[in-house]
Parts: sequence; C-alpha cells; structure tokens
Amino acid sequence: MAEISETNPKGAGAPEGNQNSSKNNRLWAETIKRAVTQSDSERLRRIAEALLTKAEDGDMSAIKELGDRLDGKAQQTIDANITGELNITKIERSIVDSANTNT
Repeated sequence: MAEISETNPKGAGAPEGNQNSSKNNRLWAETIKRAVTQSDSERLRRIAEALLTKAEDGDMSAIKELGDRLDGKAQQTIDANITGELNITKIERSIVDSANTNT
C-alpha cells in the first residue's frame, strides 16, 4: 500500500517510486507512437475504421474499447469504513444504448 504523504494524503495507489506505469516506462505506447509517426497516418486511420466496423457489428470488446477511449474508463466505487474493513456496496458496469429511450 502507498504511504500517506503530503502529495498523497490518502495513501492511494502504488507505493511512491513505483515505476511500473510511469510515463517514462510505457514501452507499448512509445512503440506505437513511433510506428505511427514513421509511417503514413492513413495506417492509423485504417485501424480506427476497423475498430469502428467491429463495434458496429456488435463486437463487445470493440464497443468497450470505444467507450473507454471516448468517455474514459468507469470509476469503481469502493466504500471502506474507518476500521479498515472493506464494505463493497455496489459495483456496476452498464452499456447504454442512446438510441433506445425505453429504459
């Protein structure tokens, strides 16, 4: 668990100094960025179009990816009492069809 400090008053997240997800340690993202900048931007557009096509065809992983990229990932709410006992009150994930106004 992370230590409580002035910059991290709740002690949330990874321990201070953890470089597992630092912006300087994102090999996959850097590799993709390098590939995109070195090649034609049309390549990235084709990938985006393929993702959109899969989502239109009902591919749930493509729909989730689009939702995460456009709206951001949904926050998970956890309610814990002061004694440290974990009380999860509700975890919910929903996909909303904006065209369906019956719900």
